[in-house]
Amino acid sequence: VSSVITESIFNDLLKHRNDAGCKAKGFYSYDAFIAAANAFPGFGTTGDLTSQKRELAAFFGQTSHETTGGWPTAPDGPYAWGYCFKEEQGNPPGEYCQASSQWPCASGKRYYGRGPVQISWNYNYGPAGKAVGFDGINNPDIVANDATVSFKTAVWFWMTEQSPKPSCHNVMAGGWGPSGSDTAAGRAAGYGVVTNIINGGLECGKGSDSRQEDRIGFYKRYCDILGVSYGSNLDCNSQKPFGFAAQSQPRLIKTVV
Repeated sequence: VSSVITESIFNDLLKHRNDAGCKAKGFYSYDAFIAAANAFPGFGTTGDLTSQKRELAAFFGQTSHETTGGWPTAPDGPYAWGYCFKEEQGNPPGEYCQASSQWPCASGKRYYGRGPVQISWNYNYGPAGKAVGFDGINNPDIVANDATVSFKTAVWFWMTEQSPKPSCHNVMAGGWGPSGSDTAAGRAAGYGVVTNIINGGLECGKGSDSRQEDRIGFYKRYCDILGVSYGSNLDCNSQKPFGFAAQSQPRLIKTVV
């Protein structure tokens, strides 16, 4: 991954992450990203160079939307302001705790969005911690206090299939193709399916949506920096969300804007 995302490119992608107005100033480091990337074989290293660059542009595009501090007239444009936040903004509702025998919530702990992908809910912190190597139930705060752990939760989510959804990695690395039911639902390989995986119940199948347009804006900027074409099917305007019966269930992540 470091051969594609050099430290110079990392700083260009996330140009304003350390500005005074960004609450995550000084948190998201290049070394932490590379350490997390190297912990997941295949991430950003699968397929030809075009596939690798698109996957990394997609990863940063989606996570930048989740952590953006940009606004329409921001210096260098709104898509130069990813990774301004490491914790969910506003007043997160409740504790994000769902009754679970496997991942019972710890007293006094809150499972609101943290890190690049803004992981939330106890039933996500538990598995993420088990996979990455921390106690997600009793120490969710580490995701906002340890940059390497924080990046690892984001890459873990990116690489992990959650049926009936494919993993974001498989979509961008070319390992996923639409089934007959996917085709009937308008889903085709491309960046739009990644948005569908992350927040399809709220953003997809409804025509143009400002949130997914923001995701696309980041992705295009990052592709331009990496010198790679965007590919097809960037939006999910006409895609039905995955798993209709699951739409009423709490989503994995919460956007900060």
